Amino acid sequence: VSSQVVAITVLLCFAVSHAPGACTALAVFEAAFTGLFLLLYLLRLDKGLPWLCWPLADIFNSVIAALFLLVVCLFAIIVQTNHGTVAGGV
Repeated sequence: VSSQVVAITVLLCFAVSHAPGACTALAVFEAAFTGLFLLLYLLRLDKGLPWLCWPLADIFNSVIAALFLLVVCLFAIIVQTNHGTVAGGV
């Protein structure tokens, strides 16, 4: 849930500040993908595919999300178009 909150917060900061399209697109991607994992666990759909190692898939998702958001945040801080973009980067 905390990763979903962070992804949506970053998305809102970038969307409100009219950040470059790449920042907003990657934030949307991460929010959607993390939301799908959250929905999957809430509806207990992970029990339907027992052959897939769900904790490993969740760790993989978290690592990829952290890397993507790190790159986007560094880009947003370097560009500094306005205060909203810097807030999203931080």
